[in-house]
Amino acid sequence: MRILLVGATGAIGRPLVALLVANGHAVAGTTRTPGKVDELRAAGADPLILDILDRDAVRGALRDAEPEVVVHQATALGGFTDFRRFDQGFAATNRLRTEGTDNLLASMLELGVRHMVAQSFAGWPHARVGGPVKTEDDPLDSDPPEALRNTLKAIQHLERAVLNTDGIRGTALRYGGFYGPGTSLADGAFQLEGVRKRRFPIVGAGTGITSFIHIDDAATATIAAIERGVQGLYNIVDDDPAPVVEWLPALAEAIGAKPPRRIPVWLARLFVGEHGVVMMTDVRGASNAKAKRDLDWRPAYPSWRDGFRTGLGTAPAIKAA
Repeated sequence: MRILLVGATGAIGRPLVALLVANGHAVAGTTRTPGKVDELRAAGADPLILDILDRDAVRGALRDAEPEVVVHQATALGGFTDFRRFDQGFAATNRLRTEGTDNLLASMLELGVRHMVAQSFAGWPHARVGGPVKTEDDPLDSDPPEALRNTLKAIQHLERAVLNTDGIRGTALRYGGFYGPGTSLADGAFQLEGVRKRRFPIVGAGTGITSFIHIDDAATATIAAIERGVQGLYNIVDDDPAPVVEWLPALAEAIGAKPPRRIPVWLARLFVGEHGVVMMTDVRGASNAKAKRDLDWRPAYPSWRDGFRTGLGTAPAIKAA
């Protein structure tokens, strides 16, 4: 197939390019950075410099690439390091998820491209009621902390647009928390270094549930969604949703760091705000049962427990699906 991969030099874009090329697809990969053109060409993709906030440029890119599938992985999180200013840090990404998504869909309809696979998120957005693990049928949070509201609205906009645009077969992939090469949980990355320096404490009882996914497993699930042509919403997570009180000490141990500190909720609220407390104490995880069934997909890292020990640094060889 001819694939237009938007965000081809991001954390998931890089392994996706490798897999798509290995599987025999013709890949046009976009970047906003001219200096990354050679990287894309060396990986086997046809490079395109594109800002998806420019609708005319989007139309031109689709006209030139003539894709059968558009894969929307565009984010702008390279400089995001301050969880206290969460919505501000996601502001550029939120525009890509709203205006950028709308531009892509409008050009797809105009030019007759019928399938989009887009990146969404399965971390903190679920409603904080009921059981600890949510499916795709469960509602998202109707009253998130103030610092998360704009980002949640952008996620909801993307999902509605991708799944409900007449004439488009839309697939929204709710990825869990990424770890592995190219992510914020990789050797030298800010989040992992924060754990190493004990800057990420366990808040309260650490009961917030996290669902992780290794970046290579996210890529193989995405390939399955592209090649099977599925429509709908899918959680792309591993088999082992777990509370912070379990995974954070295990992550510290895996990288040879001291155990994380523990602080009370009232103190955490002063330093990281209500949204930081919610993420540490009250968020829900996600089930991957639908993705396993419909995509015939299994993560190579079924649990972060093994993934943290062996998958944070150099990626294992990716085999064609």
